[in-house]
Amino acid sequence: MKNIFYVLLLLIVTDANCQTSHKALTKKKDYSFLTDSLNIEQQLEKYKLPGFSVVVFENYEIVYSKQFGVKSTDSNEKIDENTAFSTASISKPITALLCFMLEEKGLINLDAPIDPFLKRWHLPKSKFTENNSPTWRQFLNHTAGTSQDGFEDHYEGEAIPTIKQSLLGQIPRYDKEIEFLFAPGTSWQYSGGGYTIIQMALEDTFNKTMAELAAAYIFSPLGLKNTTMIQPNENRFLTNVALVHDKDGKVIKTGLPITPQVAPSGMWSTPTDLAKLAIEMQNALRNKNNKVISHNVAKKVTAVTALKNAVGGWSYGWQKSFGYNNYDWFFCNGSNTGVGGNVGATMTDGNGFAFLANGEKPNRFPVMAHTQKTILKLMDWNNKTPNEKTQEIPLSLKEKLIGTYDDFLYGQGVETKIVERNNRLYVESVILEHFKGKNDNELVYLRNGLFKIIDYPNLLQFDFKEGRLNSVILKRDNMNVEIQIKNK
Repeated sequence: MKNIFYVLLLLIVTDANCQTSHKALTKKKDYSFLTDSLNIEQQLEKYKLPGFSVVVFENYEIVYSKQFGVKSTDSNEKIDENTAFSTASISKPITALLCFMLEEKGLINLDAPIDPFLKRWHLPKSKFTENNSPTWRQFLNHTAGTSQDGFEDHYEGEAIPTIKQSLLGQIPRYDKEIEFLFAPGTSWQYSGGGYTIIQMALEDTFNKTMAELAAAYIFSPLGLKNTTMIQPNENRFLTNVALVHDKDGKVIKTGLPITPQVAPSGMWSTPTDLAKLAIEMQNALRNKNNKVISHNVAKKVTAVTALKNAVGGWSYGWQKSFGYNNYDWFFCNGSNTGVGGNVGATMTDGNGFAFLANGEKPNRFPVMAHTQKTILKLMDWNNKTPNEKTQEIPLSLKEKLIGTYDDFLYGQGVETKIVERNNRLYVESVILEHFKGKNDNELVYLRNGLFKIIDYPNLLQFDFKEGRLNSVILKRDNMNVEIQIKNK
């Protein structure tokens, strides 16, 4: 009997220890440290930003969600996790995703010329398109060559233009019809007007609104209840929304911008829904736990397809310009009057963030930059890549590389320096510094004769003429583009 008692006691203790051990193993990491480090409330006060909502995801799960400030300075109603913001250009990758999903279903061909799908309006005649009719795909990655980069918002009580009027240039900011600036496929030019053409082609082909198509194929299947392309002047618009504000923190007009150009900039969403969508894309990329987006579509829509003049790299709606923490990222930032935000996600490992703010540029930009830098610094995401074979940079080559140049990384006209510190070369760029918060991006010499820059996704090959740096070839996947160097 005594022995049985000890056996029972041992089993109870062992079971208790196992449960304690299991709880310790399954206890989730505490991410509350981000609240103190982000210091958002003080940031809002300093920059007079009405409201801010942020989400962080790691290992394919949302791990942190926090909201600050108010929906409107007129009501002081607090922003919550379900409060939607106008997302501006974050609409573009969603439009591109919709097109690729429709193509996978055999409903459209993205390599087909787009003009036959347009019924309300047709592409203007141009010397650039006489023998080169632009395709759906070229509009989606901004290589079709069209003008009209962005648009002005409208508000209830104003005359809301149609997308036909928009393309005809009968709207604020433009006084002529959208036009072609170069032959399709030969360069890159950001064009909201090109995405408006996509919208018209979709609506004319399927006899449904852009909002109906996006809801049917993406938002509803993914359970994104706080995301819509319905506009504030239409039935079934969201009720829990953040109003837009000017630089003085005052609500702009009704506070609810109406965007007829829905495909390029008319989506409303929350950081939580944007994170869910990014995680679905990440799951699709690894072909595991994806429910709506296929592996094939995810690979295609995030692949770099434009490098020449394309701000370091562009896919279909997604910016592919950064390589933070040894990861390849897909990014999109949105910026409309009085509102904006950003979503960024790693191509592997399921990490990233999304945030939205309801203030004008001088109010939200410092808070957004601070948030992104802090997240990238504190989350300790580091892609463990195999050690690349590197070599020491010869002194003679070092001396030829050091200098101050026009921006050869992103083509944005800012100064870019190659400097020496502690016998190593570093590239200094205000763009890299702005988004990462540091300027210690080392220039590494690879054994194959190419160079790489820490936190920059393209490889570089330098060409010299008469002892001076003459040009650089940017290389990404199977793409190359040569950039002439201007030494300052």
